[in-house]
Amino acid sequence: MRTMEDYRDIVGDEVISNIYRKARKFYGKHILEINSTYSGGGVAEMLSSFIHLMNDIGIETDWGILHGTPDFFEITKLFHNGLQGKPSDLTENKKQVYLQTNEEFYMYTHISHDLVIVHDPQPLPLIKFYKKRQPWVWRCHIDISNPDKGLWEFLKPFILRYDMAILSHEKYKKNDLPVEQKIMYPAIDPLSTKNIDLSDEIIEKTLKKFDVKTDKPLITQISRFDPWKDPEGVLEMFKLIKEKVDCRLILCGSMATDDPEGLRIYERIEKKANRLIKSGDVILLNTENNTLVNSLQRRSAVVVQKSIREGFGLTISEALWKETPVVASNVGGIPVQIIDGENGFLVDPYDIKDCANKVITLLQNPTLAEDMGKKGKEIVRKNFLITRLVQDYLDMLSQLLL
Repeated sequence: MRTMEDYRDIVGDEVISNIYRKARKFYGKHILEINSTYSGGGVAEMLSSFIHLMNDIGIETDWGILHGTPDFFEITKLFHNGLQGKPSDLTENKKQVYLQTNEEFYMYTHISHDLVIVHDPQPLPLIKFYKKRQPWVWRCHIDISNPDKGLWEFLKPFILRYDMAILSHEKYKKNDLPVEQKIMYPAIDPLSTKNIDLSDEIIEKTLKKFDVKTDKPLITQISRFDPWKDPEGVLEMFKLIKEKVDCRLILCGSMATDDPEGLRIYERIEKKANRLIKSGDVILLNTENNTLVNSLQRRSAVVVQKSIREGFGLTISEALWKETPVVASNVGGIPVQIIDGENGFLVDPYDIKDCANKVITLLQNPTLAEDMGKKGKEIVRKNFLITRLVQDYLDMLSQLLL
């Protein structure tokens, strides 16, 4: 089990001491985090590391997971897409399933904590069913800058009950939401299996296990199989790159239990890339294996993230932490992590030709790629590590609990 002291060599004694000093004010306080899945996706991964560290510094922090049927998760995936701008088919039956699932969770989950933090739309209406005795915070990890109007009007009354909404970017703040809105960046854990240093031997062994050959440069996108991640656009981009540089594309993702759309997207990409898969030029990997992700991000010549919408995109910070250059869409929280031309390239997600040209530039200029990678790691060290998230939470606790 990792402790806060394990991060001393990474962030320095001053950061660690500051965290302990701030935490002293909250001894005896009890916090509850609620989301909808234990594995798959950045939220669950971040909570896993974060909750351990909060308990380690003396603040009791529990983790509740909302249970739902396949129908419920089909509906909440529609909500996820609707909040990011896709038109929603919001029927009374869908509303009923959504509310009933949350009410059932309320019936067997007792809350006596000093603070409740609810993540994303799946458990959002829980607050409706409890007699509120403490501050509640809604932590939204997705881009809500331009939501479907009907869906927003359905969900907004629940948000109004909260004491605070935490968002990942200033652009996501809503003028029609009279609730305090605070910006808090997600973070990676540099000591997790996905991000810890790996020996060359482990990397090669892992890639061999998954039949990933390294005889030519690897271009990799790590993300859920989701239309917002635009895997089909990545395929088209790769075809243009392949005309100039002999390389291989890796599309690696996993299926979160609260995302039933993923398998359908995977099968569509598999069919569309059939010829390239048979030739070995494209490799699709559908697996939950953090050592594999770590190995791919370290061995790739370039990591891409060609999202159409992106709440934040921690795969970018993960790659930069490993000093791998990134070409990514200039959307959502991505430009918070990438300074265009300094530690990577930002591109219009719909300009496939420019995306391809930026990747080609890095493939043909290894010195530039190396320089960008080094700058990227320092940006992540300063802004996007789990210790920074703990500090941000402690500041929030000072506001809500003191």
